Amino acid sequence: MTSRRTALRSMGALALLIGHGKLAFGASIVAVRVWPAADYTRVTIESDAPLSQKHRLLENPNRLVIDIDGLELSPALRDIVGKVRADDPFIAGVRAGQNQPRVVRLVIDLKQATAPQLFTLEPVAAYQHRLVFDLYPTQEHDPLLALIRDKEAAEQQAAKSVQDALGEFIGKIGAPPPTPPYAAASNPPLKPPTVAATPPPEQQTPAPLPPAAQGKIDRLIVVAIDPGHGGEDPGASGPSGLHEKDVVLQIATQLRDRINTLPNMRAMLTRDADFFVPLHERVRKARRVQADLFVSIHADAFITPAARGASVFALSQGGATSAAARWMANRENAADNVGGVNIDAKDANVMRALLDMSTTAQIRDSLKLGGEVLGQIGRVGKLHKGSVEQAGFAVLKAPDIPSILVESAFISNPEEEARLRDPEYQTQLVQALAIGIQRYFAKNPPLARSRQL
Repeated sequence: MTSRRTALRSMGALALLIGHGKLAFGASIVAVRVWPAADYTRVTIESDAPLSQKHRLLENPNRLVIDIDGLELSPALRDIVGKVRADDPFIAGVRAGQNQPRVVRLVIDLKQATAPQLFTLEPVAAYQHRLVFDLYPTQEHDPLLALIRDKEAAEQQAAKSVQDALGEFIGKIGAPPPTPPYAAASNPPLKPPTVAATPPPEQQTPAPLPPAAQGKIDRLIVVAIDPGHGGEDPGASGPSGLHEKDVVLQIATQLRDRINTLPNMRAMLTRDADFFVPLHERVRKARRVQADLFVSIHADAFITPAARGASVFALSQGGATSAAARWMANRENAADNVGGVNIDAKDANVMRALLDMSTTAQIRDSLKLGGEVLGQIGRVGKLHKGSVEQAGFAVLKAPDIPSILVESAFISNPEEEARLRDPEYQTQLVQALAIGIQRYFAKNPPLARSRQL
């Protein structure tokens, strides 16, 4: 009897060390999520215990085969099949099956050749263990070229509209006058004056842009707009459930559209849908389009719902200008932990080293930009503080781009959450941001670009 008790105690200790989930049937699936985007598609499998996997890429057709150990096929895991959207740029479909006892095989049918990154994340915030598959394109598109072509297309369309209107006007001049009711049937109608024939609009070809205009297009003022959070990282949430990631994307999209209407200006979003972008990648995107400004848009939150008012932040090479600014920077810098970053990615370490090269000139220009934007925001709502604050925000560390972070309101305040939902307030805020940016450029004209990325 004594030896049996001893054995039972040993088994109990082993169970505590290993964990009941792994000792019995392995991990259980908590949730499966798919985040499609033009940049990449992320698939996340959340579980109550760590998962291990083996994977391989196959061709003809392209597919990714993943064997996950310690799993039994469950309804929660089968849900992944129905979570793939038809417009996903990378995934055509997913198949799931029990390949071996306690080994589940996923086959992801791919629409194009991809360079997948697979990694695991430890529990953080509301998430348990996560197994992440990031499906990246094998060839990354050139965002600056896309901006230039978009601008060319817009200008050519404007030129065509002018030509269409001119053709319609000339056509009306050359149209025959109506026949008077008293004209005799035997009398031939009067001939209208001869006018040079004009081809119909659909046959007209817009004149190509002259070389001078092409040069201006190549010297666009480019504004990088960064909607905070996204995808796995919802950001802060308001009392009624409004997520920061959703409202800042709405504001950023409107700001992009407004800036694109301004002469010789173009805006780029670091994300244009609900997906996660690591902090260093946001900065890299801005540098790839040789942005002249970087504006990161957020919605504040605090431990008490009484906090209110908009704020503007710039980078600090030293300490934060206030305890609140330091707290805010720490909260925003934790986004990578929540959203999930592959720490083994080579670019991440290189970029982090680059971000430590922020210059005094960049911070000086950022403070000028922040002052103009803060002055305009103060016209449409309450300010949390009447001056630009500074702290060590990782997303503001582009060494050569004036950068600010705008906390548009306290989403944790019920009244300000309601304002953030209000389309009229969003329009006013976007107008204030655009005017602040224009005022900055009016006082600080951008120099000709000489840096190469």
